[in-house]
Amino acid sequence: MYENFYHFTATPFLLTPDSRFFFGSKGHSKAIAHLNYGLAQGEGFIVVTGEVGAGKTTLVEWLRSQMDEKAFTIARVSTTQVSENDLFRLAMAGFGLVDERADKSALLHRFEGVLRAHQEQGRRCLLVVDEAQNLSMPALEELRMLSNITIDGRTSLQTILLGQPQFRRMLADPQLEQLRQRVLTSYHLGPLSQDETRAYIEHRLLAVGWNGDPHWDEGAFDAVYRHTDGIPRRINRLCSRILLYGVLEEAHTITPAIIDQTAAELTQDLDLGQESLPPVAGATPAQPVQATADLVARVAALEAKMIEREQVFQRLTQMLGAG
Repeated sequence: MYENFYHFTATPFLLTPDSRFFFGSKGHSKAIAHLNYGLAQGEGFIVVTGEVGAGKTTLVEWLRSQMDEKAFTIARVSTTQVSENDLFRLAMAGFGLVDERADKSALLHRFEGVLRAHQEQGRRCLLVVDEAQNLSMPALEELRMLSNITIDGRTSLQTILLGQPQFRRMLADPQLEQLRQRVLTSYHLGPLSQDETRAYIEHRLLAVGWNGDPHWDEGAFDAVYRHTDGIPRRINRLCSRILLYGVLEEAHTITPAIIDQTAAELTQDLDLGQESLPPVAGATPAQPVQATADLVARVAALEAKMIEREQVFQRLTQMLGAG
């Protein structure tokens, strides 16, 4: 809708990760340095944590787009609320080993063959596991066991673990001492600064052909930062709604007042979403930690629903444009 109104070539603030819009903030640049260092070692685990929407997935997607496709075979696991056996099979499926009838030992044997073949071809196998904070202790131990596989004395599988801040606390558990010893590098991705928030917004707008329409008042960028705390996904969500507001009101200047009003409407939408969810069974003031965890899970579910709705909207827009 607002692509046509503002003459953009694409949607600048999608919620789904897109390496084309990668923004190299100070924190993201440091994270890349840690990732490159870990990959250069060719073994063990690389850990990247950050708040929901901090840009961990986009970071790895961008890094993946820069890799030599002939040098790496990359498998990804995004669904982590599974048993250790299911996690193992998801990892195997990522490397092309799909056989529901095969037992674990047979799959492991075939996987070793895959690792050997890749090693002989000069390729490295990389496993990326997202939402690592949802993994159980047995599942994490399963990943550690996979990392122990060696071919001709060389480690053949490297793993990147992406997770929310609580994953760092999980790693401190004494049960994970052996896995922790195999972590080569770890980095926590923080939010954007106030100046970076402005640069981030302008970067995404310029990537879709922004020529100054809409114009952003000086205080508008600061207002976005104030409402989003510099979290990229929150910025995307708010800016997408701001542009929609601009189209509906035929506005060619984005003011702090527009941003404050849009942010208030967005917050109200989320509050209404909270009210529509069933209450947490047995939650009491004496359970603040669990209540906070439940709130985080609910917000994540709402964000996922918003992404789904945005994708449907995009498809409908494309269909209408094609017609």
